[in-house]
Amino acid sequence: MSFMENEEKFIDTLRHDTAHVLAMAVQELFPETQVTIGPVIENGFYYDFDRKDPFTDKDLSVIEKKMKEIVNRNVKTSFKVMKREDAIKLFLDKGEKYKVEIIKDLPESEELKVYYHGDWFDLCKGPHLESTGKIGKAFKLTKVAGAYWRGDSNNPMLQRIYGTAWETEEELKNYLMLLEEAEKRDHRKLGKQLDLFHFQEEAPGSVFWHAKGWTLFRTLIDYMRHRQEEAGYEEINTPDIMDKSLWELSGHLEKFGDNMFTTEAREDRVYALKPMNCPGCVQVYKQGLKSYRDLPLRVAEFGKVHRYEPSGALHGLMRVRAFTQDDAHIFCTEDQITEESKKVCDLVLSIYKDFGFDKVSIKFSDRPEKRVGSDAIWDKSEEALRQAMEATGLEYSLNPGEGAFYGPKLEFILKDAIGREWQCGTLQVDLNMPERLGGHFIAEDGQKYNPVMLHRALFGSLERFTGILIEHYAGALPLWLSPVQAVVTPITTEINEYGEEVYESLKNAGIRVEKDLRNEKISYKIRENSLKKIPFQLILGKKEIEERSITMRAFGSDKQEKIKFENLNDFFIKKCMMPSQQ
Repeated sequence: MSFMENEEKFIDTLRHDTAHVLAMAVQELFPETQVTIGPVIENGFYYDFDRKDPFTDKDLSVIEKKMKEIVNRNVKTSFKVMKREDAIKLFLDKGEKYKVEIIKDLPESEELKVYYHGDWFDLCKGPHLESTGKIGKAFKLTKVAGAYWRGDSNNPMLQRIYGTAWETEEELKNYLMLLEEAEKRDHRKLGKQLDLFHFQEEAPGSVFWHAKGWTLFRTLIDYMRHRQEEAGYEEINTPDIMDKSLWELSGHLEKFGDNMFTTEAREDRVYALKPMNCPGCVQVYKQGLKSYRDLPLRVAEFGKVHRYEPSGALHGLMRVRAFTQDDAHIFCTEDQITEESKKVCDLVLSIYKDFGFDKVSIKFSDRPEKRVGSDAIWDKSEEALRQAMEATGLEYSLNPGEGAFYGPKLEFILKDAIGREWQCGTLQVDLNMPERLGGHFIAEDGQKYNPVMLHRALFGSLERFTGILIEHYAGALPLWLSPVQAVVTPITTEINEYGEEVYESLKNAGIRVEKDLRNEKISYKIRENSLKKIPFQLILGKKEIEERSITMRAFGSDKQEKIKFENLNDFFIKKCMMPSQQ
């Protein structure tokens, strides 16, 4: 095991211990509380509790104080391997019905361990540190949220306490500063503030786009459509609902069925909402005989897909049940895999750069446990993708067992303005699906062969990429992306006629412009429009009328500059171009 792996294992163990200490503290303070599960998560941990009264922020402070007392006690840790019936009796006697349910659902063959921290105990696989004193004091409880037991809305609502734990107090301090900055950038808050979108219970995990948000969404599609056309892709569109027999044939129903939405039987048929676009794309490919001369064939689709996510996992635009993928599928020969993969890598890195993401890492994910296809096909697929990566000269790391069920993949991970990582684009080599769905081409020797299918998404989910952009730029999007690029702001109502003239001129030039003709003080209007993070405010007064000019104020700047009316449209047209067109 490498030093890095040892470090990661230690910090995970430390956080796991801290979750146990949290549960200990809660039950010492509130003995009637039942504990459920408390896993390690990225940068921290949580524990779910069943308690009649809701936890408050004041309670978190009290619990944290009790946790530090438990750490100072340096309580020793031990464990026992128990028989199933003994473990059930132990937790029944303690009144822990959730633990009993967990034990009963475990396979008969699974070894049961109960970890003790002094007299307090929990069902756990371990490992743990030798005593609570080893945790240190670099931890913090961060928030309380609701969570259904086992993520099922039919089950009781529990209270989830989140926390973070680190080896040093300096690391904790830095992380809390990051959390504070992330809170300011939360796309859900900014989405409301900027009037971009909302969610509501009648459509869980689905976005209600407002006019400004939909403008941003369409701008992303227009940009990607332009880049794909330049790169030789043709665009198609396939049905959202297809007979379940197609999904059985493709392997999705067997390997991905838990994440799919299906309809009730109608006319002796069951349909499924598509969770992925690839089977539909193969149906388009199969129309008409294909020759080796037609390959590579690059087919793109902005397809709406639907996947079941537990209600507790939904998170704004970042985790939804209905989303749009900028999917593409490249049908090629085995000899073309390397060149096509290189082109995809070049395209995705160029696109991310246009959006301000210069730091991109790549992970190579190989065969998962649940998969379709023989080991021989997987060997060939993984080797082809590995050779393609070597040919690009790009650095990558291994991500064992995380490939798609139909093929190995590359994952492109962006680092945002505050250092967080987001997995967005993917490239997968698939030698399985074309064969399963009957796609083929006529080779130079006159024989039929199955093409290789490269699955490719660059934004990934457009909804999620929109959320990432909002947080990366803290809502102050680049001019070309901004739903409103300028607002015309006359100082007094008597300037409104000139304001209308400026507004109409920019609007006719294709600039996304608004006008603020309200009878309010100019300082109030400037402040209000600054909160909307509009890139340019065009301030007009009597002097501007006399000079046929406009005073421009850029967002985030106190400086102002003047421009002649006759030059205004050209200024904005040039500035508002997509990066790839500049």
